[in-house]
Amino acid sequence: MYTRRANFLRISMAIIATTGIGQLATAADAYPAELVSHALLPSQTFISAPTDAPKDLQVSGKYTTGKLIEKLGSIEGKSAGRPTGIKLPFPGQPVQGHSGIKYMPDGSYWILTDNGFGSKANSPDAMLFMRQYRMDWDKGVFEPIKTIFFNDQNEVIPHRITHQDSNRRYLTGSDFDPESFQIIDGDIWVGEEFGPWLLKFDSKGTLKAMYDTKVDGETVHSPDHPALQLPSKPDDNLPLYSIKRSKGFEGMASAPDGRYLYPMLEGAVYNQKRQQYDSVDGQNFLRILQFDTKRNTYTDKSWKYILDNNEYAIGDFNMIDDTYGLIIERDNLEGVSDKACQKAAVDKSKCFDKPAVFKRIYKVKLDPKSEIAEKVAYIDLMAIKDTKAVAKKPLVGEKFVFPFFTIENVDIIDESHIVVGNDNNLPFSSSRDPNRADDNELLLLEVKDFLQAK
Repeated sequence: MYTRRANFLRISMAIIATTGIGQLATAADAYPAELVSHALLPSQTFISAPTDAPKDLQVSGKYTTGKLIEKLGSIEGKSAGRPTGIKLPFPGQPVQGHSGIKYMPDGSYWILTDNGFGSKANSPDAMLFMRQYRMDWDKGVFEPIKTIFFNDQNEVIPHRITHQDSNRRYLTGSDFDPESFQIIDGDIWVGEEFGPWLLKFDSKGTLKAMYDTKVDGETVHSPDHPALQLPSKPDDNLPLYSIKRSKGFEGMASAPDGRYLYPMLEGAVYNQKRQQYDSVDGQNFLRILQFDTKRNTYTDKSWKYILDNNEYAIGDFNMIDDTYGLIIERDNLEGVSDKACQKAAVDKSKCFDKPAVFKRIYKVKLDPKSEIAEKVAYIDLMAIKDTKAVAKKPLVGEKFVFPFFTIENVDIIDESHIVVGNDNNLPFSSSRDPNRADDNELLLLEVKDFLQAK
């Protein structure tokens, strides 16, 4: 229920352009979430590379140690030092790293796979693709329909890619790190982290265009952007960049009519002149930019999303309507509290040293007259109700929890339901059992009151 203090804080948000915006922007009311269905895609789910793909892509995970290791199943996957029970390299391509989701008018779901194994250096044999599914929510299973592999056969990319001289020029996790997407008029727009860039693909996955990121009219780079080079000698000035590695575009929403994209940076922008990160009242904020898909350019409008804690990150972003959206905000922890390490524990390879605490989905308001993305309400993914006993994983106490390090999928289904999913980072995350690699999971949640909150 609303309190007088919460109402006062939300009213105050209307005048946040001057003082106290750091504290006010984190005020939001909690709403319950009820688990309606729980679907699992087993961690060891693999697909074959296309028949015309280079031989190197028929096996994945060969470079995760920093050098080439070709023997299948010879590299142990670990999460925070804990073995996850799965070993690389893999035959084929793992269906993992779910990093963006869209519910489609025909009832299907498109899900995006990210760069592969976590970095540009270790993922040259991880293919970039997205898959379409039917969800059998009664049985809790994924039913694959179609896979689109991304490629640059028209040679749009101005720098060298992994498979530069191949016919199809399939893209890999050493070329891009796709983290979010929207489908507009048949084209697939992708929010990417290495540049960061906005990438535009056609319906078959062929790259049509790519756009650098502009913040306050200035182009910004991460250290993985190919335009940056190390100096020739140690006492030279280091190249300047404003986006931390792996803090480029993480979420990207779109206006319902597709005119505007709202790519969202995962990390605060570093201002080289002031030598500090974007913040208000000591709290970091993330940029939600606006990109005009008709003019193919950034507008001068943006919003500031203020994190609850400077160490937190966002996982996904989709709009509900023209004004309100859904944003995942989470800590950098994984694990359930009932499997936490005891103080006297010596072997921390079989328990969670620091279990997950903060995993939320915020409803935010993008007021065109404001510079702040107002947090209106939230649901707690560490305290989901399961009154119909549909969970396929054990409860913690009386609650169903979603304790993953990375939760990177959220979209609205209808006026009462949303879908939420994790990125399982195969084979490098084990969040439900200390020594078992995470499955890909999707939750169907009933959150009507949350969606109606203003």
